Amino acid sequence: MSPIPIPTLHLFPVLDQKLTVFLRSLPKQAWNYPTRAKLWTVKDIAAHLLDGNLRHISLLRDKYASETPGELHSYQELLNYLNRLNSDWVTAWKRVSPEILILLLEQTGKTFFECLQTLDLHADAAFPVAWAGHSKSPNWFHIAREYTEKWHHQQQIREACGETTELLDLEFFEPLMNTFLCALPYAYRSLIAPEAVVALRIEGLEKTWTIRYLNTGWEWATTVDSPSTLIEVDKNTAWQLATKGITSEEGQAKARITGQREFAIPYFNMLAVMA
Repeated sequence: MSPIPIPTLHLFPVLDQKLTVFLRSLPKQAWNYPTRAKLWTVKDIAAHLLDGNLRHISLLRDKYASETPGELHSYQELLNYLNRLNSDWVTAWKRVSPEILILLLEQTGKTFFECLQTLDLHADAAFPVAWAGHSKSPNWFHIAREYTEKWHHQQQIREACGETTELLDLEFFEPLMNTFLCALPYAYRSLIAPEAVVALRIEGLEKTWTIRYLNTGWEWATTVDSPSTLIEVDKNTAWQLATKGITSEEGQAKARITGQREFAIPYFNMLAVMA
């Protein structure tokens, strides 16, 4: 059996525990703090994370889906469907106490993890990772995507409450960015630039992500000494860009770009969430 390119499953219990410990530490007023997720408060994001746990348990363990979107004709129609599901859930859970949310997050997080452990990591996932341009994805990538969901929503909660550093540790942050940046070649799909090489470096990570335009598209490449464009960003800029937490313009203002600036623009428009 070939190794998993981005192992993340082992991090789920640790990440879940960090979430519930942090939520238990919050004063009552913090649950209403606004977050980078725009219309959602800290409590709304906690409810959304619970929804993710329960949906997956229903699907993976119980083979149950309450509704299907029907025939979708565009990416935007899929987004509209998902946004409605998310909004309906968060609105309903406004009537539930933070204490109940914490209890259910703790219980369902364990069950969700157990469900993921039953998957054949190399088999096709129930849903492809659309933001990476996939029409079919292996389960290990689906699991990595769910890891990024849990990570970035917890980070939004922490950020709203004034704690921004714990999840930036290499143990948690490197697999996050390895997953997010699977979207990089897809983000460049509309740019035709023969022989161009774009390299990305993120503060605190030793790895350089490099893509090259070959033939009719962008492919991963080994690190080169003199890329056409080198982009350097800090950790917060990197995760916020990938999750639509800041605009392309805000990201560019915080980055260091060396070489041909026009080749950097697709990176700053890259999304690794359904948004």
